[in-house]
Amino acid sequence: MSVKAFKLVPAVEREMLMSDKVRITIECIECCGRNLYVGTNDGSICHFLLEEKNSPAEKTTFSVTKQLHKYLSFRKAVGELKAASALNRLLVLCDNTIMLMNMRNLEPIPTGARIKGAVTFTLNENPVSGDPFCVEVCIVSVKRRTIQLFLVYEDRVQIVKEVSTQEQPCAVAVDGHYLCLALTTQYIILNYNTGVSQDLFPYSSEERRPIVKRIGREEFLLAGPGGLGMFATVDGISQRAPVHWSENVIGAALCFPYVIALDEEFITVHSMLDQQQKQTLPFKDGHILQDFEGKVIVATTKGVYILVPLPLERQIQDLLASQRVEEALVLAKGARRNIPKEKFQAMYKRILQQAGFIQFAQLQFLEAKELFRSGQLDVRELISLYPFLLPSSSSFMRSHPPLHDYADLNQLTQGDQEKVAKCKQFLMSYLSEVRSTDVANGYKEDVDTALLKLYAEANHESLLDLLVTENFCLLADSAAWLEKHKKFFALGLLYHSNGQDAAAVQLWVKIVNGDLQDSTRTDLYDYIVDFLTSCPDHELVWKYAEWVLQCNEEVGVYIFTKRPLEEEERNSFNPDDVIRCLNKYPISLVKYLEFLVLERRIKKEKFHTHLALLYLDEVLHLKSSGAEGCKELLAKTQAKLRHLLRTSDLYRVHFILDKISGTDLHMERAVLYGKLEEHEKALHILVQELKDFAAAEDYCLWNSERRDLPYRRKLFHTLLSAYLDTSTSEEELAVAAVDLLNNHAPDFDAVRVLQLIPDRWSVQLLSSFLAGAMRESMHAQRTTQIAAGLAEVENLTYRHEKVKLKGSLTVLSDKKLCQLCQSPFREPSFVRYPNGTVVHPHCAASWLVTSNAHHHLSNPNGQT
Repeated sequence: MSVKAFKLVPAVEREMLMSDKVRITIECIECCGRNLYVGTNDGSICHFLLEEKNSPAEKTTFSVTKQLHKYLSFRKAVGELKAASALNRLLVLCDNTIMLMNMRNLEPIPTGARIKGAVTFTLNENPVSGDPFCVEVCIVSVKRRTIQLFLVYEDRVQIVKEVSTQEQPCAVAVDGHYLCLALTTQYIILNYNTGVSQDLFPYSSEERRPIVKRIGREEFLLAGPGGLGMFATVDGISQRAPVHWSENVIGAALCFPYVIALDEEFITVHSMLDQQQKQTLPFKDGHILQDFEGKVIVATTKGVYILVPLPLERQIQDLLASQRVEEALVLAKGARRNIPKEKFQAMYKRILQQAGFIQFAQLQFLEAKELFRSGQLDVRELISLYPFLLPSSSSFMRSHPPLHDYADLNQLTQGDQEKVAKCKQFLMSYLSEVRSTDVANGYKEDVDTALLKLYAEANHESLLDLLVTENFCLLADSAAWLEKHKKFFALGLLYHSNGQDAAAVQLWVKIVNGDLQDSTRTDLYDYIVDFLTSCPDHELVWKYAEWVLQCNEEVGVYIFTKRPLEEEERNSFNPDDVIRCLNKYPISLVKYLEFLVLERRIKKEKFHTHLALLYLDEVLHLKSSGAEGCKELLAKTQAKLRHLLRTSDLYRVHFILDKISGTDLHMERAVLYGKLEEHEKALHILVQELKDFAAAEDYCLWNSERRDLPYRRKLFHTLLSAYLDTSTSEEELAVAAVDLLNNHAPDFDAVRVLQLIPDRWSVQLLSSFLAGAMRESMHAQRTTQIAAGLAEVENLTYRHEKVKLKGSLTVLSDKKLCQLCQSPFREPSFVRYPNGTVVHPHCAASWLVTSNAHHHLSNPNGQT
């Protein structure tokens, strides 16, 4: 696909060059800086001075001034011109001789130094000599199959090497020690230092003119078969794909990133980056095409022209304007080497952003997103395309010059609502990805506000996720938008994220009451309860406590019973205040007292007594109602009452007992007697009144928990006595007594039992009890024997240690020194350590409290 990369500008017109001499033709050219040299067929050299002029309309022209016109003595065609600016020398090939001339006055050097027998020559632009005062020249010699290398100084020449080739060379290019040669039938790479050669590919010098051109370090451009421009390195390989020329290429030049070729009718421009032909310029009768330090010069036999490259930025913009994004990006990447780093980075980012908007307009969202990211696009550029998404307070101004030509999304999509929806979906996705990255730094408010508006408009589920996490949505813009789209629950979340909890709860309460319509959450009441439960603003909790409890007593009480753990530890809500509030709500009151007594285990008599009374009132109420449907609730409440009476020791027992008196709550009365240690009364109720023997056994068990064995046995003997009461002779009591003995044999004193039971009871009847009693007695006896044995062993061990310590003699005299204070002993008392160390008693006492005692005394146990 075409792109305007160069324009052809005349430089030297025919009249300036040859006046009215029709037969004079241009044979060769050389350009060095502003100096242009033209060699002609009549043996003359013209020196021109070039001045480039740029008009405001970006029209480039050249002002050419003729400096000199020098005729050579040979009067033959000038075959080649090469400038050596470091030496101020112009190398001129004429009549197989290379002469050295002054670049300024075109006079031959006084010494007359020259190179004879040259068919063609070239300069080594990657010299190996290391001498800055000479240039390296490679010639194709008139001697058959010979290449010669010279060092050319300011006033002399020196041959360095002569290399033979397998065929006659036609053209040569040189890079370092490497020669790229066009022989008669093939191209080769030859290392003249080692003599190693590498065949490249064949061609016929008779069919077409060979082209050998150095285009970079260790890389050459060659005219290959089939009209291909082939790239080859000194290793004989190609690192670039070939470009497709015409079959009749006359010359080639390089102006990165382009390769330019000349044939009989056209100048063609190919990209080295993607090998595509970019431009074609009609140009007839051309026969010279060369590049000189960035200048590309083309000549016919009568005139000289310059191919002026258009600025790469303009070329890239032209490609983008044609929506050729890939080509523009390839060209931009290739321009890196020709542009300063900082300038390139700024330019390349902008190009990526422009390319992103082109892809965006074509709904190529994946490609657009990648380009936006790579180009570090200010995301507000994208948001600004969408009407009303940027906050009204935003100070954003679009980039100038603009990155695109669209006023807004409606213009871009031409009102197509399906496309509009796709674009909004893309923006939602893109903003959600970049909002937590560096891309949004500095304008997170704009990003989050725009994202909220998109979510609300699309009824997107992520709206709530955005608001419950940290966000930077601007309150004024966002609130108005949420109200417009009737997202009242989300609006409450917005208020909450901005620290306005009172406004949030007020809004949600209106939704629950039906004053506002929003079906976002069907469990909004539960959500409000949870919110108030964790709300640190206690005034707000008290404000809505009545409303919450009126809606649902069981759930509403959670605002007091499920506070965060740290609040519970601080006792942030005074229980007395809460109870006063809950007095109108009996269900909530019970739940709260259960929380205080059973969960928080607050040891205050009034709470335990209050809860017991509430349980008792509820039981009595349910019993008096007698409703069939209340039986399950009655059983549940009665179980709670009994559990509290059993497990708590803090309620007022006598007060509760008075309340129960006169009712049929016999089990509860028995528990209360148990709390008063009136076990005979309690067991009498269970055994004689209720006939509930299992409850009687259970009574003994729970009353004796965490008590010693004598107390436990006392309870069971009391129960046994109740069973064996001589005032009654019920058979079932006797059976219960036998079962009690057989099931709890370890809990009885067998001797006392045998004294209590009637004489008529057989041994077989009590066999299980007697066996258990014997087993328990034997177990106790053996356990005692083992304990006594262990104690005796321990005693023997200590006695043995004492005997060992007494076995060694300790001599004490007034000359013996204490090992701690180094003072003599004045009294017969001393302390001796197991290692034989003797110290004063007071010294031993003081050292025992220091950490250094074990360091000075070898016995780790500190025994004396």
